[in-house]
Amino acid sequence: MEKCLVIYSTTDGHTKKICDHIASILNNSSHTKLISLNQAFDENLMMFDRIVIGASIRYGKHKKELYKFIKKNISVLEAKKNAFFSVNAVARNSEKGSPLTNPYTKKFLELSQWNPKEISVFAGKIDYPRYGFFDKHIIRFIMWLTSGPTDLSNTYDFTNWKKVEQFAKKISEI
Repeated sequence: MEKCLVIYSTTDGHTKKICDHIASILNNSSHTKLISLNQAFDENLMMFDRIVIGASIRYGKHKKELYKFIKKNISVLEAKKNAFFSVNAVARNSEKGSPLTNPYTKKFLELSQWNPKEISVFAGKIDYPRYGFFDKHIIRFIMWLTSGPTDLSNTYDFTNWKKVEQFAKKISEI
């Protein structure tokens, strides 16, 4: 049975939740291990047949550690069956919900110089009640600028879970 590694880079936990869902689907066809990006630096990637990385955006950027990890491991990633997805609130708009139209995914591909075999982008989650004062108001301002929800008492999950499941099935077929 193939071994699959699912790596998540998350800020508030939603990308991990998406990775959990993907891992549960992949576990039907392979032995799947789920770890954080920080743990991945110590993992022997050669032990896996398939590697999936999911990463969130905060204030327009993926974490710097994501780029360091990819730079350090690009030859292994390229040699394996692999996939990448980005999670961001901009993807809630259908015209920015694909890898070819999402500005953060396009920027990631350019900066990382990695060419994943499968790639996707998922709309994220805005969880105003969980945010601290600064994040709550900055994210609200960004949502206001982009015609998103601004009610600080609510949580908004924009994730299309069917799209996540379709992506997981594609990953299992590469």
